[in-house]
Amino acid sequence: MNSILKNGVMLGIFALITTALIAITFFGTQDKIKEQQQKRLLSVLNEVVPETLYNNSLYQDCTEVIDPLLGNDRVHHVYRARMDNVPTALALETTAPDGYSGNIELVVGVDDSMRVLGVRSVDHKETPGLGDKIERSVSDWITSFNGIIFSDDTLSAWRVKKDGGQFDQFTGATITPRAVVKAVKNTLLYVEANKESLFAQPTHCDIDKAGK
Repeated sequence: MNSILKNGVMLGIFALITTALIAITFFGTQDKIKEQQQKRLLSVLNEVVPETLYNNSLYQDCTEVIDPLLGNDRVHHVYRARMDNVPTALALETTAPDGYSGNIELVVGVDDSMRVLGVRSVDHKETPGLGDKIERSVSDWITSFNGIIFSDDTLSAWRVKKDGGQFDQFTGATITPRAVVKAVKNTLLYVEANKESLFAQPTHCDIDKAGK
């Protein structure tokens, strides 16, 4: 009986020590993780909105929105570019909910004339060697959106070529590019309907959670 009690106490102490070490590691790395996430977001913002288009603090001129056109009912962040306080462009977080392996998180940059400045994937679980071609480091496919001016007259072109549109699909993988094209199109529809109000909204953005 004493042996069982002794072993139980030792196991309890071991569990407490292990829990404490995990907690220390978590809190010790939490700030570093946030810093890395913010650096990643800054890098993406600079890729989808050229620095020549703004002289405000793009990262901090931010608002939060919820709309089904952005892929789901969670909060998405919108970053607003201004030149001498004149609105010039937006960078929007958006979600493609129908990727091959789940959600594909994107950032879409668009200027005030509805010209796409850039699109980047920031998080996904697509298949390596197939769906991961949406990553700029793997393929230049994601740059095929650059410079396209969005309008209601060209909606039919916002599909992959297999569906009669203008965007290439991947060899052996159509679901992923189809999901991204659809998400970008829906994001632009959202901007078209809400551009003025997005620039007018007060700054409200938890930047520690941005890009998650």
